[in-house]
Amino acid sequence: MKFKLCMIVALGLVLNVSAYANIKKSNNLMDFKKEPVLSALNDTYKKELNHKDLFALKERTLKLAGKSVPVLVNVMKSSEYPDKNRWIATFLLGRIVGKQAAPFIAKFSKHPSWVLRMASLKTLLALKLSDYGPVYADALGDSSLLVRIQALENIKSLKLKPYGSRVWAMLYDQQNYYNVKNVYKRTNIIKNVIKTVGDLKLLEAKKPLFVMINDKKYEDIFEEMDYSLGQLTGKSSPKGEKVNKRQFWKRMSLAETKI
Repeated sequence: MKFKLCMIVALGLVLNVSAYANIKKSNNLMDFKKEPVLSALNDTYKKELNHKDLFALKERTLKLAGKSVPVLVNVMKSSEYPDKNRWIATFLLGRIVGKQAAPFIAKFSKHPSWVLRMASLKTLLALKLSDYGPVYADALGDSSLLVRIQALENIKSLKLKPYGSRVWAMLYDQQNYYNVKNVYKRTNIIKNVIKTVGDLKLLEAKKPLFVMINDKKYEDIFEEMDYSLGQLTGKSSPKGEKVNKRQFWKRMSLAETKI
């Protein structure tokens, strides 16, 4: 039984190495256009497909496994293909090749298309790649709100504590606010930021949160601040009215003040 398991693992490694090699040689379109099956697969990726056909395309690609890699790479790199197909190609490349495809996939976190940037981050998260923290941290300042949300999710889900201060800095990024008659309002990503600094145990955020939670202008993010302070202090505010919660955190703040 152990021998059989070792053989399966070894086979998987061989397939991944083979698929990874296909990434390196897939700059030449003729690598797959000479093969009818791969040429047909490439042509399908060029089409606008409904949900059912996209599912079929996914299954067809997975069945070809490593052989499909040159096609997937070409789809990702070319604007000739619909965005949703390029999105799927990114995910499938990660699924077929695994972590060895990460360096190539990570390059798309800087792609001009926000769809590819987001697909890159999502795929790296699916591969549970915590060593790409700098890529996620840079994406926290992306021009696309959706990409910033995904980058935040990557850092939170992978528990990347070294980037807690980069997350906190999002509170000062005007991209995360919208302007209404020259008054800046917080977007929902700010709520995620507040909760994430708590989850990451960013202790430097504790003092400003003590101040913010007792300021009525932060009423819209009260629950998130209450949660985050709970994570940072290991204490829970009393259930019930906000006034009681505020008094609790005020006492906690005073107790932690060094005279």
